[in-house]
Amino acid sequence: MPGPRKEYLEAFEAPEAPDAVDADGEDVFAAGAPGAVPPPRRTRPGAGADGDHENAADGLDDDPAADGADGTEPPGKSARGVAKGGKSRTFTGVAAAAVTTVLAVVVAGQVANGPQSDNKAQSKGGPERGDGGAVSSRTDGGATPSASASPELATYGQKMAAPYPLDPKLKGSGAFTTVPGKDKAPGKGQVLRYRVDVEKGLPLDGALFAEAVHKTLNDDRSWGHGGTRTFERVSSGRPDFVITLASPGTTAVWCGKSGLDTTEDNVSCDSASTERVMINAYRWAQGARTFGDDRMHEYRQMLINHEVGHRLGHNHETCTEQGALAPVMMQQTKFLATDGVTCRPNAWPFPKGRQG
Repeated sequence: MPGPRKEYLEAFEAPEAPDAVDADGEDVFAAGAPGAVPPPRRTRPGAGADGDHENAADGLDDDPAADGADGTEPPGKSARGVAKGGKSRTFTGVAAAAVTTVLAVVVAGQVANGPQSDNKAQSKGGPERGDGGAVSSRTDGGATPSASASPELATYGQKMAAPYPLDPKLKGSGAFTTVPGKDKAPGKGQVLRYRVDVEKGLPLDGALFAEAVHKTLNDDRSWGHGGTRTFERVSSGRPDFVITLASPGTTAVWCGKSGLDTTEDNVSCDSASTERVMINAYRWAQGARTFGDDRMHEYRQMLINHEVGHRLGHNHETCTEQGALAPVMMQQTKFLATDGVTCRPNAWPFPKGRQG
């Protein structure tokens, strides 16, 4: 920042410059002296940084208390009059101009530096928001989050394809809640009524599970193939069976009532001596290595078809042809090969649909 002009500095430093007090002891800068320039006022804190242009131009303060309680000069200076010639007045004018110039330069520097300080504080406080305060959801690469990142916006297919976290050793409350509502049987043939129960406190979407059961069982590739039967979901009255989503611990309890052990591989079961077809929530959430993460939707369809198949009287089957689709009643959660013959994962009892 440029300093005061040279001639102003010389006015103070030149040896021939007259003293501030004349030969008679008069103070040429005394307040109230005839023709004297009034003393400069002190600048207000922050002057020039808040848009106060009236005082920002000269950096002056109108508060008389800055000089003294009664508006007089502070102690040490006299209020005596002065009667000096033209030379003293000329020096007085030069000195006052120098002081005014210095103050103007200082104030101008404060004005210039003020906005820069504000900008620095803004950059440290967080990102600038040019959109009304909203922070962009884009990543550094410019990609937007997928629909699966917002479950309420995801489609049925996206939800069914996504894995969900669940403890393989979780044991829930053992109490169930029925998914409300009713889904009519859409097909022909024998009508089988079922209810959907979900264990209380289970951190999974019960409505999604109920939707999956209804869509799977009424697919033409499922047990209603060819119009032989159709499935209707109810939430009251006596159903033909209750398909139940439960924690691994609770699944083991209900399967144990029918003499079945599901703890070794954390699997599901049809508890035939009860009304419940048990779907292990861990398998529903995490799938199985035989299908992998990329076929989660199919694995869940297989779980439903396999366990309901037991309820309809179908027993376990094995793989009999290398590279063929596995029978839906094969224990595909555990393996895809039997006696050296390996099959491909399959979710349906009639995988060809209407053509089969």
